[in-house]
Amino acid sequence: MEKIEKIDALLAGVSTVAIAGHIKPDGDCTGSTLALYNYIKNNYPEIQVTLYLDPIPNLFKFLQRSEEIVSDYSEDAQYDLFFALDCGDTGRLGGASRYFDAAKKTVCIDHHISNQSFADLNHIRPEASSTSELVFELLDETKITKEIAECLYVGIIHDTGVFQYSCTSSKTMNIAGKLMDKGINYPDIVDKTFFEKTFEQNQILGTALLKAKRYFDDRCIACIITAQDMKDCHALPKHLEGIVAQLRSTKGVDVAVLIYENADGTYKVSMRTNGAVDVAAICVKHGGGGHVRAAGVTMTGEPEAILRTLLEDIREVL
Repeated sequence: MEKIEKIDALLAGVSTVAIAGHIKPDGDCTGSTLALYNYIKNNYPEIQVTLYLDPIPNLFKFLQRSEEIVSDYSEDAQYDLFFALDCGDTGRLGGASRYFDAAKKTVCIDHHISNQSFADLNHIRPEASSTSELVFELLDETKITKEIAECLYVGIIHDTGVFQYSCTSSKTMNIAGKLMDKGINYPDIVDKTFFEKTFEQNQILGTALLKAKRYFDDRCIACIITAQDMKDCHALPKHLEGIVAQLRSTKGVDVAVLIYENADGTYKVSMRTNGAVDVAAICVKHGGGGHVRAAGVTMTGEPEAILRTLLEDIREVL
């Protein structure tokens, strides 16, 4: 398995760098990419570095240099080095994939078990809690500022559910402790980015709970959220973050499925499990990916038919 010792070694003799994460960036994607971006900006002023990401959720905009994120992929550019973070394949890079394809050298740092090892150099560790945990290990710890620590801490807490998911290890906790020692306001970060919900988020959560149905002796729970549901609650897709995890926390449930309509008429599927089902395998089967306990895929067709297909996959395991 390929291994990167430190990011600094990769930056030797490099003039231009691009960094990108997956489409619809979450906490880990946003935190890991911004951490690396800030690290290069702070320590390598001679390097021209660009961070490409789709617009990030407002709750992450307090992170240092988030206003410098580029979400326009129309300009032609070739970079000496391209970092793909928290991304399992080039398709998940969205518009930034053009810069990946044109780059002189590419590096992928990721923790998804479904990762295709698609870069020139791949640092894939499925046992890690998050890509942010991996980035921490690859940076010179003495050069991690309070602001970089905030980015990494956001990434870790969002992919571990504030250290409650099974992907949390003693190493994860030790790294979090080192980030806390950098002087970050960790209670405020946890409250503002993880627990605090808008009125619209609470309304669409209530709708999801009311519409949810159970299957297979109540071991599976599923819900379909339509565009009309979101319109009624004045909710956007970003407001559905955390709903599938809430469904999974229902007593007696082994696996949860949330299906919601995208603006283009496709349907996004999010799945969570306590380990009884390998949801990554199910999502990969339909063109998606993720982790054994948390995965997703975008599918076409009628939502009820999509759900029936997924339920049949789940039935084979349960």
